[in-house]
Amino acid sequence: MKKEAATISDQPASCPLTGSSSIHKVMDLKDYSVTGEPFFLFENPEMGLRFTWPVPSADEISRFYESENYISHSDTRKGLINKLYGIARNYTLRFKRRLIVSASGRKSSELLDFGCGTGAFAELMQRSGWNVTGLEPDNEARVLAENINNLDVVKNLSEIDSESRFDVITLWHVLEHVHNPDETIAALKDKLKEGGTIFIAVPNHRSYDAEFYKNYWAAWDVPRHLYHFSPKSMHWLLNNNGLRVLKTERMWLDSFYVSLLSEKYQESGIAGYFRAFAKGFISNSKAFADKEKCSSLIYIAQKKNR
Repeated sequence: MKKEAATISDQPASCPLTGSSSIHKVMDLKDYSVTGEPFFLFENPEMGLRFTWPVPSADEISRFYESENYISHSDTRKGLINKLYGIARNYTLRFKRRLIVSASGRKSSELLDFGCGTGAFAELMQRSGWNVTGLEPDNEARVLAENINNLDVVKNLSEIDSESRFDVITLWHVLEHVHNPDETIAALKDKLKEGGTIFIAVPNHRSYDAEFYKNYWAAWDVPRHLYHFSPKSMHWLLNNNGLRVLKTERMWLDSFYVSLLSEKYQESGIAGYFRAFAKGFISNSKAFADKEKCSSLIYIAQKKNR
């Protein structure tokens, strides 16, 4: 039986992550990808942290991923936007590999790809000589990663040997999907070796493309994206869990992809493709001057010295 749509009377008493009662509704949103259902966006203004409401439970959330258009779980190439995504992904994968080698100081070692999807990145790193463990809770994506990309993939952290530790842990656009980011970061920190490095990529709602597209901004992606981080809230979350941010890196192509999807949601037609590239260019121009304006950012962190 389909649940009734939430109403504003269902609003939360506090922020699920920070516990702050100083929250307010920012805007009404909609699941444009799968169900068309309405959701709300709330914010803890002190942290610049936003969150989706209501939050589907861990059992309910799977139905919001049940679409062949959800590319990270299906690898579909249907439609122009998904084809462009596939082309851009090849560049992005190589960029990630170079970044890991440079920032970690290692050309090969033990790597955990948390939320590996169908395994494209994990497979590249494995071919590059890394000993890779993938983690993916979605059953269909996990099967694709194991069968097509020949990866060792687990469903959750409890399936990894308690003594295992990793030199590198990656979360590529995963943390925003997690029900308990605080607990997740704490658990992953415990899985890092001394001197190990964690790489976390998340969308940035402080970006120009987010400000321009407002409720049509594709990176809201409700309710799959449960949390929407600002740079301030990411630094707070990592610092709160004993991780020191070494640096941040821009993800230049995300502004174009997100803008294309945002135009699609507005049913802009052919003109939308041209506007999307223009807005992506403007967003990146602003991010060039101010890194914290980039559409997506990668946070590179290590354990703090004891």
